[in-house]
Amino acid sequence: MNFDFSDDQKLLQEQVRRFLQERCDSSVVRTVLDGKAAYAESVWQGLAEMGLMGTGIPESYGGAGAGHLELCLVARELGAALAPTPFGSTVYLVAEALQLFGSEAQKARLLPEIAAGRCKGALAVVETREQTTPESIATRYAGGKLEGRKLIVPDGGLADVLVVLARDDAGLGMYLVDAGAGGVERENVPSIDPTRNTAAITFTGAAAEPLGKPGAGWEQLDALYDRAAVLVAFEQLGGAERALEMGVAYAKERFAFGRPIGSFQAIKHMLADMYVTAKLAESNCYYAAWALASGAPELPLASATARVAATQAFQQCSKDNIQVHGGMGFTWEFDCHLYYRRSNFLALELGGLSVWEDRLVNGLQSAAA
Repeated sequence: MNFDFSDDQKLLQEQVRRFLQERCDSSVVRTVLDGKAAYAESVWQGLAEMGLMGTGIPESYGGAGAGHLELCLVARELGAALAPTPFGSTVYLVAEALQLFGSEAQKARLLPEIAAGRCKGALAVVETREQTTPESIATRYAGGKLEGRKLIVPDGGLADVLVVLARDDAGLGMYLVDAGAGGVERENVPSIDPTRNTAAITFTGAAAEPLGKPGAGWEQLDALYDRAAVLVAFEQLGGAERALEMGVAYAKERFAFGRPIGSFQAIKHMLADMYVTAKLAESNCYYAAWALASGAPELPLASATARVAATQAFQQCSKDNIQVHGGMGFTWEFDCHLYYRRSNFLALELGGLSVWEDRLVNGLQSAAA
């Protein structure tokens, strides 16, 4: 397969890159990191004005109707810039869930609001510190109300609407909840990356409406994760590439013993390893993008492959970037730690690396059967 993005798609990517270079430099990221803002509202509004929230939303619901290939490239640039916004939770998860499982009324009500940037969303699943399984979900839906507690909800403190995995008489189901309504109590919790909001959410008689088929919640979550993992992988790829760029630039300009440190074998080997892992992630992400955009049956395997490769690439590149910078890499003033923080945050989103390694192994076994 010889896959690449079109010139028009690359032009969109370049426009997003220029916007983020102008409006989302490290000072904006640090404003959120320091707790002076909950998220970068000006960046969020700028993304909305460019129509990027609606990239994958059909025009009939107020979106751009561009498609998932374009959304992958948007994600790549957001990852490179470490954009401190709830874009992923809103677009990759809630908007996708609505398009996959929502009724016509639910789509008509919420997708235009998401596309316009007037509605932020979050997916609430995790209830235990252990690996999430169907048996670990105790939040209960009955009589149109939710009761329970979600421990870790990325962007949960910012969301206007929540997609909640809960148990009912038919099994597990997905439910839509107005995050600002009665019966919803939110508490921000600390994480390794304060530039991404994380909250614990308690539901006490919160009004909810079913999203999709009763009893099919776990299967819906699997399908949603297969799609969202591709987009998160592109964010991770963008972060890995930027960390590599930072390391290369520093190795060229930092001198020791009268020579640039990039001329030393240890540094050259480290940068080469970073480059190889980033390129491996890129090839797997490209294949997953094709599978997502074309609706190919290989999507579960392709998304798991991209997720594993991109997670490993971002973590290695962000970690080794600190090493290339030496003692300066560990300081607050340098931006290396910003990428290391985000790499670890994204590694746990949608389930940790071991979860996706298991999905990859299962996919390979199924393909070989």
